[in-house]
Amino acid sequence: MDAENWTSRLQRALPVSSRALLLVNRHARQGQQSLLEAIHCLEQLGFDLIEESTEHPKHLSEVILRHQHEIDLVIVGGGDGTLNAAVDALVETQLPLGILPLGTANDLARTLGIPKSLNEACKVIAYGELRRIDLGLVNDKYFFNVASLGLSVKITQRLTKEVKRRWGIFAYAATALQVIWESRPFSAEIRINGKSYRVKTVQIAVGNGRYYGGGMAVAPDATIDDQRLDLYSLEIEKWWQIIPLLPAMRQGRHIEWRSVRALQGQEIEVSTRKPRPINTDGEITTYTPAHFRVIPKAVTVLMPPIETF
Repeated sequence: MDAENWTSRLQRALPVSSRALLLVNRHARQGQQSLLEAIHCLEQLGFDLIEESTEHPKHLSEVILRHQHEIDLVIVGGGDGTLNAAVDALVETQLPLGILPLGTANDLARTLGIPKSLNEACKVIAYGELRRIDLGLVNDKYFFNVASLGLSVKITQRLTKEVKRRWGIFAYAATALQVIWESRPFSAEIRINGKSYRVKTVQIAVGNGRYYGGGMAVAPDATIDDQRLDLYSLEIEKWWQIIPLLPAMRQGRHIEWRSVRALQGQEIEVSTRKPRPINTDGEITTYTPAHFRVIPKAVTVLMPPIETF
């Protein structure tokens, strides 16, 4: 995307002197080194910033609620886990969200077409379009991208901050291969659209957005405003059967394989014999039994005009 071309043609969606709450996860892979650069760039673009940081992303919602009446928008710098930590307050306050992709995977930014370049991401916040997007809700926890159980939970449990900071996106691939080798199927029941499916699976993923896990697509035509959830279940018996699937998962084409069950709907229930942890946007936040719903047009985000990506 050539940000200079489209920014010169557009009017700002928000007032030039917008007051913004800037929240940066200093522990994000690029957090500390990018903070000063982001402040400078956003101030040059006319934003009046309230800059806050926290050692614990779980406190982000509290910070947003504390400043909600002083600001026009919230800007979050970090990865998908940091964004997920802020989502409850964004729903409650209905403040627009600007994103600086400073994490390892940055799957929500990828779904929205937000560029990796910090300067261009700042220009998206200044000159991008305000668009309403859907959220997923599992039990009482919102998610932007994907909620899943099985392999992804084990990958999350092993992906330490140190590993992600050192190896970046390659940490996902290396950890995934290790977890896949150790994987064992589990039993689950999926209820959707008035039907029930009993499955033996190594992973069930329910997607609201398009990308997750460092750039894998949940379905080839998934979007974050299609008002539906896309579920897939990996029903393999041997660990090595997943290896041929991996390239197809980059485009979401895995759903065409016989060993993958693909379903779509607005509400889904998943139950297991014993409670299993569920990963939402890279963080373990709830357990089965799980009730998934799509919440249409739940929050507003700043993103590039559609024709630019």
